[in-house]
Amino acid sequence: MATPDTSGADDAREAASGVPWGADRALLDHMLNRAPIGMAVVDTEMRCVWINDHLERTGGIPRARRIGRRLSEVLPGLPAESIEARMRQVLETGTPLIDHEYQGRTASDPEHVHAYSTSFFRLEDNDGMAAGVCYIVIDVTDRWRARQRLALLSDIGARIGTTLDVARTAQELADVAVPDLADFVAVDLLDPVLIGVEPAPGPVRDNPVLIRVGQRSVQEGLHGDDRSELRESIAKTGERAPVVRSSPGARCLIDGKAVLEPILDPAILPWLAEDTVSTDRARTVGLHSMMVVPIRARGTILGVAHFFRRGTPDPFEGDDLILAEEFVSRAAVCIDNARRFTHEHAAALALQRSLLPHGLPRQTAVEVASRYLPADDRTGVGGDWFDVIPLSGARVALVVGDVAGHGTHAAATMGRLRASVHTLADLDMPPDELLAHLDDLVIRFVDEEGAGEGGVDTTALGASCLYAVYDPVSRLCTVARAGHPPPAVVRPDGVVEFLDLPAGPPLGLGGLPFEAAEFELPEGSLLALYTDGLLGARDHDVDSGMDRLCASLADPDRPLDAICRSILDALVHDPPEDDVALLVARTRTLDSSQVVSWDLPADPAFVGEARALTGRQLTEWGLEDVAFTTELVVSELVTNAIRYAAGPIRLRLIRDDTLICEVSDATSTTPRMRHARTSDEGGRGLFLVAQFAQRWGTRYTAEGKTIWAEQPLPASR
Repeated sequence: MATPDTSGADDAREAASGVPWGADRALLDHMLNRAPIGMAVVDTEMRCVWINDHLERTGGIPRARRIGRRLSEVLPGLPAESIEARMRQVLETGTPLIDHEYQGRTASDPEHVHAYSTSFFRLEDNDGMAAGVCYIVIDVTDRWRARQRLALLSDIGARIGTTLDVARTAQELADVAVPDLADFVAVDLLDPVLIGVEPAPGPVRDNPVLIRVGQRSVQEGLHGDDRSELRESIAKTGERAPVVRSSPGARCLIDGKAVLEPILDPAILPWLAEDTVSTDRARTVGLHSMMVVPIRARGTILGVAHFFRRGTPDPFEGDDLILAEEFVSRAAVCIDNARRFTHEHAAALALQRSLLPHGLPRQTAVEVASRYLPADDRTGVGGDWFDVIPLSGARVALVVGDVAGHGTHAAATMGRLRASVHTLADLDMPPDELLAHLDDLVIRFVDEEGAGEGGVDTTALGASCLYAVYDPVSRLCTVARAGHPPPAVVRPDGVVEFLDLPAGPPLGLGGLPFEAAEFELPEGSLLALYTDGLLGARDHDVDSGMDRLCASLADPDRPLDAICRSILDALVHDPPEDDVALLVARTRTLDSSQVVSWDLPADPAFVGEARALTGRQLTEWGLEDVAFTTELVVSELVTNAIRYAAGPIRLRLIRDDTLICEVSDATSTTPRMRHARTSDEGGRGLFLVAQFAQRWGTRYTAEGKTIWAEQPLPASR
């Protein structure tokens, strides 16, 4: 190959470089032109005076067009102003500038962006004056792209998987990939993945349905109609789309292999199915190259990720597909972790909800409304609970509790404590005694589970509970608490206060007593019981939360559901930062016409008088249909009290939803139902009571005990 004629630039080159280009010019030209790097010389005006063959081929501009012209005049695809600024810096300082990197397009390959590393050296004449700049250019596109890929992969670790939400993690994948890898990214997951269900391992079969979970596009360069056309051409987040069998997405799901191809087929866009018009719209806005990568984690395909290019002229290449697969493989693990968390969280939430009351029991002592709000996904399910437990004598127990911690362990522990409270409540214990027994049970739970790093979870330790018993006959409310915030009370005149209760220790600590306090509540008073998640939040402290709660309760005549909504709106974020259990009760009283009592002497002769008093009262109430069985129950209970106990003896009848018979005496001996033999003359009293009563039992008081029995009222009543 003949050496190009460059004699026209000999003088400039010699002046610029101080090299004698005479007889050795041909040899030097030959060496420099064959060098595997690009080289050029510019004068002090930044005009090219010499260029070797390699740089001529790299730029794609003939030498004749380059000589005498500035870089910006012949290669507008390069950052010429920045390059010339570096040359001037070298001219002024004389300090070489090594490995200046820039990116751009050249005439030799206008469709692709290349990266170049350039080093600049000042040339001086024989007098030591600056005569020009010699620069050496090396194509470092591979190095630049590798560095870009490493930066992107590093970015994945910091930006994907920041939460345990499936949809958010999928959106993070789209956000990271745009615009550095693609102009538009869509992430579609199989329907079961969003609810935490693991798809069957292996290839996906049986007409799968994908849901658009995340997407992001580069809007630069889209104006007016183009932008609206692109929006109409793509699916919306949350949209369900059956997979077209001929599409790359279907091949990905079936084969488990990534696909790289241009957009040519009308059915190639997975969200368009066979809508040719929409496909034409997509082409109008210039989507020209596509990659589809299966989202696979632990051998299971969870969905597909689509990568498109529009504004970027370069089509996807094999290296881009490798990078996309690495992107998706890392994101797939995060998505699967989020899916597993969603599954476990849903299971724990289902467990907790199954352990909470599905409906509040029927009773007449209070009108109640309740709310339960689970914590958000970051903190998981907690152990808050509430209960309304009907007790003997038309009374009712109101309970709220909170187990420390979150997750399945907390929910299971909550279930154990709630069952224990129900069992103890059935024994009609006073609130302080009930909490003492519950404290002993928690200590036993902890001892059974073990403690320390090698032990089982001990979430029961430190649980809190508030237990209140309201009697609609006496209008007395007895309350005790174990490490729980006090309830708020609103009296009929609208005054709001927090009950002054002895502060019992949390459950499981042992060794400290629990104390109860008794309050008289007028009819229509409001009681608000809650867990600590209601008061504490990021934007306010507990004191401020208590003030907000008082303000929300200021209008007590509203419906209870409206009061609950007002409380939650004022105090709780959506979703809350901690589980919230709220129980609001409006007290009722039993009219004096519904309750009657008599004091009886401990004399067997007065058993008949007790039956007669009972019969007359039932007639007054219009309950003649149950007079016989009620008189029999009263006769047996009074006889037992006279025979086995000590006076004074009191008989009380309560007409509520049921007919309640109570006989009280001054002893605390426990009655025991016997199964008498055929030949026995006695021992059948409590057995008969159990047969005729709907429920019966014993409760103990400071003065002795009360045996009670409930009978259903006739249907007509």
